[in-house]
Amino acid sequence: MQEDDYVEDSTRPSKTKQKEAMHALRDLGAELVDLSPGQLKRIELPENLYAAVRDCQKITAHGARRRQLQYIGKLMRGVDEEPIRAGLALVRGESAAETARLHRLERLRLRFLEDESVLTEIAALWPAADLQQLRQLRRNALKEHEAGKPPKNFRAIFQALKELDGMPQTDVEPATEHDDGE
Repeated sequence: MQEDDYVEDSTRPSKTKQKEAMHALRDLGAELVDLSPGQLKRIELPENLYAAVRDCQKITAHGARRRQLQYIGKLMRGVDEEPIRAGLALVRGESAAETARLHRLERLRLRFLEDESVLTEIAALWPAADLQQLRQLRRNALKEHEAGKPPKNFRAIFQALKELDGMPQTDVEPATEHDDGE
């Protein structure tokens, strides 16, 4: 035997590295299984992977669940994982764009609670908005605050704004605090 027979082939990753990569993909699949159906729909997944994840969410037996996670890991090997990781970051609110969007909606909610005329801005941005429902939520949120009750309607306003933000917008830019009218 020659020395060349024992030289490692550096073009191929070691078995350990391959196993680590497979475990990472399986763990990524497990993160997908832990998402709610609504969150899962926000991530673009191939149809077979989406079906496997939904099936795994229904499985309660430990051994069957483990096998299904292994299968999901196997399916993940044939998929580009970066869009999935980016989608998970978005769902978790880890991306800068998602964080900025949530902060913008929070500021809009606070301005709306301070001044009901912000409703015209909301109507201009989202023509399909239910203005009557938003007015009612605002009134109830203000009453809750005065009575010292839990902020149920305060949170409901934010959820309504999040839903609206997912709808198509008009080209009108939202007003800022330094408009000419102030």
